[in-house]
Amino acid sequence: MDLNRELLISYALQYKGDWNKIAYAVSHESPCYYLTCKEKCITIVDKAYPTALKQLYMPPWVLFYKGDLSLLDSDKVAVVGSRKLDHEGVQVTWDICDYLVEHYTLVSGLALGADSIVAQCGIDKGKTIGILGCGINNCYPKVNEPYYKEMEQSHLILSEYPGDTAPLKHHFPIRNRIIAALGNYTVVTQAAIQSGTSITVGYALEMGKDVYCAPYSLLSKYGIGCNFLIHQGANCIFDLSCLP
Repeated sequence: MDLNRELLISYALQYKGDWNKIAYAVSHESPCYYLTCKEKCITIVDKAYPTALKQLYMPPWVLFYKGDLSLLDSDKVAVVGSRKLDHEGVQVTWDICDYLVEHYTLVSGLALGADSIVAQCGIDKGKTIGILGCGINNCYPKVNEPYYKEMEQSHLILSEYPGDTAPLKHHFPIRNRIIAALGNYTVVTQAAIQSGTSITVGYALEMGKDVYCAPYSLLSKYGIGCNFLIHQGANCIFDLSCLP
């Protein structure tokens, strides 16, 4: 089947961004009901589509967006961490973001915890991109609405889910592949041993990207995931100057 953007957009709207359903429709040339898209978007056949995303095993068919699409052409770094941070994790995340924002556009999942700090630092001191696990018009969690409103004007919000698509649980691990792909490398500020952060790290490693982790004490239950990743071979952020 010859892909064209109108077909892909219609599939994305029809199947609410579900990658597998769109892939099936494409491969089986399923009947398409051409739908009108109210949101701005780019497709995998567009020139503006990031080359890095095409390297993914499951590259998004369509990316709906709000804000400044030119940020996709900037140097970017993915900054990830737990939704629950201890006091040290909050400070470490701030320090790392303060350092990185001078050189990069910060990419995060616009969730709670570390993501909120990434968004706020990017808004206050530079530029940031947020990748949603729900529809592009659906701010989730609601507590981040001030960041969302600011970013849709002066930064960038991306989602492979159209309109008001609900924030379903399985959306979030999948969206992490986009975060990892867009960053030149990935930084983990604080993470527990079992965390969605490890999924993002896995995607980054699959793509051959470097991973940097902040180290924590042996007694830190919030930072043990970072120590484990360092043990597995991730770069240790023993000083901010060791970051690229």
